Amino acid sequence: MDRMENLSKELSDDIARIVREALRDELREQTRERRRSLRLHAVSAATALYAGAALVLGLGLVLALGVPDWGAALITGALLALAAYALRRAARPGHTPHAVAGDPYAAADGARDPRAPGAPPSVDPGGPGAPLVPPPIPPVVPPGMPGTTEQPFPPQRPDR
Repeated sequence: MDRMENLSKELSDDIARIVREALRDELREQTRERRRSLRLHAVSAATALYAGAALVLGLGLVLALGVPDWGAALITGALLALAAYALRRAARPGHTPHAVAGDPYAAADGARDPRAPGAPPSVDPGGPGAPLVPPPIPPVVPPGMPGTTEQPFPPQRPDR
């Protein structure tokens, strides 16, 4: 019986060692691929930065043909600031490109984002994987408006 326990322990240790080595090798390979990809992205970003600088310099030189040098620099700087602002807004999570002005949670079709503060809780009519839609909200008509049977105030009796 003691020999069986020893064999079982050795077998489980060997299996654990083999699995650890296989995982380590796989992780090394994945890390090597990710490092290579990261290096290529970094070089690509640096190249794009230099290309952008060359284009901005060219824009400034073209503008300097018609306006003073300081004006060309000012116009180029303003254009770059506008581009940076637009890119910053586009990078925000949940950004909708055609949002209604004044409501950061409204889309162009008037629908509101269900994650907006104060939005009603969402229901899942289609089961898992279906898009979440807010529950229907019945229209509210104040008393005394056309189409209602309620009077705005209770009728008063004349005092005599």
